[in-house]
Amino acid sequence: MILDDKCSERPEIEYPCEWGYKIIGRDKDSLEAVIGEVMGEREYTQRDGNSSSKGNFHSLNMRCQVESEEDRNSIFKAFQDHSDVKMVM
Repeated sequence: MILDDKCSERPEIEYPCEWGYKIIGRDKDSLEAVIGEVMGEREYTQRDGNSSSKGNFHSLNMRCQVESEEDRNSIFKAFQDHSDVKMVM
């Protein structure tokens, strides 16, 4: 099998840009509060995602403007480190 060198390259992202996060947790209201807490005064849009078949997990989709890779990663880490968040994508 021959692998193309471009497959291993990171995509080029031009900043500032709009970026999306999917936040997954057990309680939808808590997830909404987490987004508000992490985003503070920053503008963002939010929409409902999916719920698991038994209703144990919920997801919310959030989009905002990020200014740099560091900014994008710091938002991701803030979600990831929050106790009410089970997963961030």
